[in-house]
Amino acid sequence: QVQLRESGGGSVSTGESLTLSCKYVGDRFSHWCLGWFRQSPGKEREGLAQSTEDGGTSYGTSVKDRFTISRNSATRTLFLEMNNLEPGDTARYYCAAANSCASLERSPYWGQGTQVTVSS
Repeated sequence: QVQLRESGGGSVSTGESLTLSCKYVGDRFSHWCLGWFRQSPGKEREGLAQSTEDGGTSYGTSVKDRFTISRNSATRTLFLEMNNLEPGDTARYYCAAANSCASLERSPYWGQGTQVTVSS
C-alpha cells in the first residue's frame, strides 16, 4: 500500500518560486515511477514531470524550462521546484506513484493535492 501527501503550495506573485513536496509512505520508493500533475477548474489534468523508475526525468512542454523534479530516497520525498511562476500555473498540484511510468496516470496512488495560486 502506498500513501502520498503533498505540501508546499501557497499564493505567490508572478515571477516567484515555490517548491512542492510529496511524502511517500510505503515500500519500493526508489523503484517506482513518481510524477507531478496539476488540474484547474474546467481544465483537463496535465502531466508536468516524471521521475522514472530507472532514474531519469521527463517534463511536459509547458513547464520544461521552469520546473525541476527530484526525489530524495533517504526521506522518501518527491519534489517539484517551480521557478518563474505565471498566473497560468494556478492549479491544484498532485503527485502520483506507480510501478512504471506507462501506468502512472491510471495509478490508484494519488495524493490529495496542494493548491498553487499565482497572481499577476
